[in-house]
Amino acid sequence: MSTPDPIRRFVEATNGGDTEAFLGTFTDDAFLSDWGRDFHGRDEVARWNQSDNIGVQSNLRIVRVAQRDGVHHARVAVTGNGFNGEGDMAFTLDGDRIASLIIS
Repeated sequence: MSTPDPIRRFVEATNGGDTEAFLGTFTDDAFLSDWGRDFHGRDEVARWNQSDNIGVQSNLRIVRVAQRDGVHHARVAVTGNGFNGEGDMAFTLDGDRIASLIIS
């Protein structure tokens, strides 16, 4: 399966350090959960981005993507000044935006 456009833009914005483009991949009322730490809405997603993503110079590489029950499950390799390794991200999309991202 090819990577859906919103997920591709999420990765490109992260790797390019483009906070505005990164936040633009999410719906206004998006939900993000990072190992049980929950963030609601774009303002809180921006806070997570600063502490755990672009703010720590993360670089993402999609290992694989599969869709099940309307959710896109991506295995992602991460490097940077925060978490390094592989992890799973489950994206629920709303049109061309990310409505929900669960990181585990």
